[in-house]
Amino acid sequence: MRTEPVPLDATLRALADGNRRAILDVVRDSPRAVGEIAADVGMSQQAVSHHLHVLRGTGLVTETREGTRHLFMVRADGFDVVRQFVEGFWPNRLAALKSAAEKTARSRG
Repeated sequence: MRTEPVPLDATLRALADGNRRAILDVVRDSPRAVGEIAADVGMSQQAVSHHLHVLRGTGLVTETREGTRHLFMVRADGFDVVRQFVEGFWPNRLAALKSAAEKTARSRG
């Protein structure tokens, strides 16, 4: 399990690749083996393994073993760094919206 936070830039670079986003869609709800993922996204197992390596490195997927199979699934808390970044914009925008609404209400009243 990852103990150090992953830098935002690394996570955003991982998410910027459309193939990786497609893989995340496939492993979103249930653990899947590399071969299953490759069949769903139309890539070679080698290419999928490369993308999974990047996604694992950023903490966006987790790997478990079931016998000899390696299964991959989305790790929801891997998205925390992106969520925190985006949420950082909300308080200021909500305050600005509130201020504009109050100003409009005062000008009408």
